[in-house]
Amino acid sequence: MYTAYLLTGSNLGNKLQYLAQAKQLIGAYGEVISESSIYETAAWGLEAQPSFLNQALALVTSLEPETLMTRLLEEEEKMGRRRTIQFGPRIIDIDILLADDMIINTPVLTLPHPAIPARRFVLVPLDEIAPTLLHPVEKKTIHQLLLDCTDTLDVQKFTTNAG
Repeated sequence: MYTAYLLTGSNLGNKLQYLAQAKQLIGAYGEVISESSIYETAAWGLEAQPSFLNQALALVTSLEPETLMTRLLEEEEKMGRRRTIQFGPRIIDIDILLADDMIINTPVLTLPHPAIPARRFVLVPLDEIAPTLLHPVEKKTIHQLLLDCTDTLDVQKFTTNAG
């Protein structure tokens, strides 16, 4: 058993519904023990597209990380994800960011996710649920990585305007 830290994201259709559906599907592979608030962020990389909603999740699982990644990719596809444009719009995106202190580099999975230190939209929700988690390559906590991050993309807690 280990704890995998994941990031879910959506910028098409009913984004909140897709994040909730992804969390439910992820829960089938272990126990979701922590979840961040939902954050809204302008698109990164390919900017001419709708903003994203993102959420970090901590999952305790016994699946090998590569097996977990393969299953998550299958779940993305079942939800309607089509990989046509790099950094393009998507119904759902599920990334494994970290798995305890594991360092993995296979064709299926690279852990820790190489973009963690450079992306505020990853670090802000991850800092909410695991600020003291040590990045096994950078040897810094998630909170320190957030403080050091030079990405200026605006990341805001998402709120609905209902009532």
